[in-house]
Amino acid sequence: QVQLAESGGALVQPGGSLRLSCAASGSIASINTMTWYRQVPGRERDLVATIAKGGSTNYADSVKGRFTISRDNAKSTMFLQMNSLKPEDTAVYYCSAEGLHWNDNGEPVAYRSWGQGTQVTVSS
Repeated sequence: QVQLAESGGALVQPGGSLRLSCAASGSIASINTMTWYRQVPGRERDLVATIAKGGSTNYADSVKGRFTISRDNAKSTMFLQMNSLKPEDTAVYYCSAEGLHWNDNGEPVAYRSWGQGTQVTVSS
C-alpha cells in the first residue's frame, strides 16, 4: 500500500503564505496524478490543484495566481505554495495520489491513497 502524510498547516494572517507538503511512502511502483483538496466542515471536499507526473497542472479558479502546486518525483513528495491567503482559504487540506504499488506477489496494482489532512486557518 501507499501512505500519504501532509504537513505544513498552521494559523496565518490574511495576506500571508504557507507551504504544504505531502510525502508518499510504502511499496510504490509509480505515482501518476497527485492532487490537493480542501474541506470545510459541513461542505464537500473541493479540488484545489492537481499535477500530473510530467508536471502539467490545473487549479481551481479560486486559487489561480495565488497557489502553486509542484512535486519532486525523486522524493515522492508534492507541495502546495499558498500566497496571498484569504480567510476563505481556511480548511483542512488533503493530498491524494494515484498510481501503482507492488502487491505481496510483486505485481503492480492500481491504488488511490489519501492523507489524513492538515489544518490551514487564515485569520487575524
